[in-house]
Amino acid sequence: MSTATAPARLTSHASLSHLTFAGLLRSEWIKLRSLRSTFWCFALIFVLNIGFAALIAAQDLTGGASQGPADAAAGEAGMSAATTAVTLGINFTVLIAAVLGALVITGEYGTGMIKSTFTADPRRLGALLGKALVFGVVTFIVGLVSLIVASLVATPLLDSSSNISIDWSDGTFWLALVGGAGFLALAGLISYFLGAIIRSSAGGIAAGIGLLFVVPIVLSIFTGLTNAKWAANVAAFTPSNAGGLMYGYGAGKAGITDGIVSLDQGLGFLVMIGWVVVTGILAVILVKRRDA
Repeated sequence: MSTATAPARLTSHASLSHLTFAGLLRSEWIKLRSLRSTFWCFALIFVLNIGFAALIAAQDLTGGASQGPADAAAGEAGMSAATTAVTLGINFTVLIAAVLGALVITGEYGTGMIKSTFTADPRRLGALLGKALVFGVVTFIVGLVSLIVASLVATPLLDSSSNISIDWSDGTFWLALVGGAGFLALAGLISYFLGAIIRSSAGGIAAGIGLLFVVPIVLSIFTGLTNAKWAANVAAFTPSNAGGLMYGYGAGKAGITDGIVSLDQGLGFLVMIGWVVVTGILAVILVKRRDA
């Protein structure tokens, strides 16, 4: 009788020793908010997004052209200029999101904590995706809140310097804010999965920054020197160029002109999702095959 029940008890205890996905999410949330790098990186995203918005909004964005208050408030040009002022900081804060994304996973490899993480989830898939989910959601929320605060700070400055009033009922404006926060989260996730692939903080950060900043610059220079259309088309699908369309005011118009591909806001978002999916699949395959 005791012999027959022993395996069942062992199996029961073994199953209880592994965290559920909800437990993994709670664990990853605790680890994320307990890191000093998380606080400082998110604080910098807040400060830079708000600071750049205030700095640009304080300038005359109309170029000295005369424009009535009603025209400035309702015109697309005014809202486009306001959106540019509010979201300009994303060009810099995406660097911080990429650095933090790499550190979230490579830090555990550096300290050896990844062994404990994979012990709690022997299949490793739940731990990897749970960490990505927590980091992505928190980064999106921080990015969105910082852009909303930046908009509130920029509103009186735009009114006094450029006679531009932000129309808070404009859905296109809100779409740009949401797109900007989404770009920060997706860029951070790309860097996160690159970090899982490389398993080195320096390597993960270098790969993330290289893909986001260096590759588009190299392709742009090459296109300018050779007029190669293929290089221009490849550049259009890089994360920074495609993702940059996500936070423009009605940015981009999809089509092909003289062999050059152009993307719009929706396609830019899909390209970013594609980058996350591709790097994520590669990271999952390698994480499951390699030793911790």
